[in-house]
Amino acid sequence: GCFVFIVVSYVLVFRAVLRMPSVQGQHKAFSTCLPHLAVVSLMVSTAMFAYLKPPSISSPSLDLVVSLLYSIVPPAANPLIYSMRNWELRDSIRTLLEYT
Repeated sequence: GCFVFIVVSYVLVFRAVLRMPSVQGQHKAFSTCLPHLAVVSLMVSTAMFAYLKPPSISSPSLDLVVSLLYSIVPPAANPLIYSMRNWELRDSIRTLLEYT
């Protein structure tokens, strides 16, 4: 039920964004929505894999990786993804990577 609600919500959001007359407005809206969609997709896909995988491919190490992807990566990625929208932070990271 939640998955269907999320998919329908994003379809409606994308339809609304594509109707915007301004290309800059569309770009700004997509730059806000797409990182969130990536994190939600990671969380939903790992949860679906964890609960719907056949018992024949179950192993403790695989279960550990899936649980880490589900419980740690999305909350840790959210601040990083949303801070990358900040131009000053993005430029400083780019400068740092150029000098290494």
